[in-house]
Amino acid sequence: MRHDLSHAGRRLLDRRQFLQWGGTGLGGIALAALLHEGRLLAAGPPIRPAIDPTRPYAPRPPHFAAKAKNVLMIFCSGAISHLDTFDYKPELVRRHDTPMPTPGGEKLITFQGEQGNLIKPLWEFKPRGKSGTMTSDLLPMLGDLADEMCFIHSMTAKSNTHGPAETQMSTGFTLDGFPSIGAWVTYALGSECRDLPAFVAIPDPRGGPQIGPRQWQSAFLPAVFQGTSFNADRPIPNLFRPGTISEKADAASRDFLRKLNDDHLARHPGDTDLAARISAYELAAKMQLSAPRIADLSDESAETLKLYGADDTQNSLKARFARNCILARRLVEKGVRFVQLFNGAYAMGEGVGNWDGHKTIVKQYAVHGPILDQPVAGLLRDLKNRGLLADTLVAFVTEFGRMPTFQKGANGRDHNPAGFTVWLAGAGVKRAFHHGETDEFGYKAVKDVATIYDLHATILHLLGLDHSRLSYYNNGIERRLTDVHGHVIEPILA
Repeated sequence: MRHDLSHAGRRLLDRRQFLQWGGTGLGGIALAALLHEGRLLAAGPPIRPAIDPTRPYAPRPPHFAAKAKNVLMIFCSGAISHLDTFDYKPELVRRHDTPMPTPGGEKLITFQGEQGNLIKPLWEFKPRGKSGTMTSDLLPMLGDLADEMCFIHSMTAKSNTHGPAETQMSTGFTLDGFPSIGAWVTYALGSECRDLPAFVAIPDPRGGPQIGPRQWQSAFLPAVFQGTSFNADRPIPNLFRPGTISEKADAASRDFLRKLNDDHLARHPGDTDLAARISAYELAAKMQLSAPRIADLSDESAETLKLYGADDTQNSLKARFARNCILARRLVEKGVRFVQLFNGAYAMGEGVGNWDGHKTIVKQYAVHGPILDQPVAGLLRDLKNRGLLADTLVAFVTEFGRMPTFQKGANGRDHNPAGFTVWLAGAGVKRAFHHGETDEFGYKAVKDVATIYDLHATILHLLGLDHSRLSYYNNGIERRLTDVHGHVIEPILA
């Protein structure tokens, strides 16, 4: 007896259709497996933190077990040259003052114009530490700590212009209007600190970076997650109690205001905006006491001040930046979740306050190198000595690299987003490790090419956060720090 799969006289499935559909189904299964292996499948549903509007800074659990609790991001504004610091290229030395070989070398036009000959590193490179990592004499004290560092030599950026490139490093986007990485982190995790902000930005003593507060903005995230900016020189003076008001009267005023707020909140249950504003004002009141204390370095030992170079009477800019580095350590020590420390300030003129070495790079970097070197080296040593590196991820970043050539008619290097170096240290990353490479001249990333999306995804991962599922719904779109891009750089994970 012949069995006929049919319905109302119509055949539903014959042998040919079965084979066609079966083959298509198996192909779909194989494709899904390949896409999953290549991390190309769409992410699962968003994982949004449950935030109590009356306690927006309260600590919240990560998506999975974290290696790091805090992040300290050191941002060298103006684009520090990887070729004169951490990316050693012997071929660049051998071909010094010769044209860059073709293709692409002759008459190469970059950000400010035509390029001249290849120029070797302007400071000698030497092997440092037990690992023998080659770093330059521009930053010798940092070089001595190369065994603590995890280098990514193949970083790339999307813009060769300072503003958009700084914006991308801080927010993931070259356009304005997106939250900074610090805002995303504190939105997700809150803070372990009760009387200081969850996210603090410390501008250089010479002034703010080119795009200023946009580097620590919350954008469309709730405003409470915006970074608070202050430094060791001026710890938020507008929060201080006026001298004409006694401490007792100030406390009484705060108590009365708290009662009014509580009464108003009781009459408007569910008003999350009001609850958030009250919480922000209460934190500001607490900071009247905590901010001056955290920025008061008078209780730091003479040994600590010397370690950072904060006692340098010959270089006041170095001493002031060193004080900011001590402040950064104190903030991490208190449990502040994300600290963004800037070295270099935007200033009209040729690299006056930052690492933008177009015209006279030797003269400029001879100023900037000592300001950066000892204070950051002291910061790393101090974090390690106090056991803070076990829970803290340090990220040393800049907006892009610089060219292996000199600009025609100048003695400096132009902008180069095609390949540069950043490094990480501390919780969750390998020590004395090198990932990725630029070409033989340090011009373009050619091996294990990494993007800023990848860097951000990796930082979030070390904090226990899935970058593909940490999102915020804004204007009809699920927005995230890494947009629709980014992969965790797994080879660097400890």
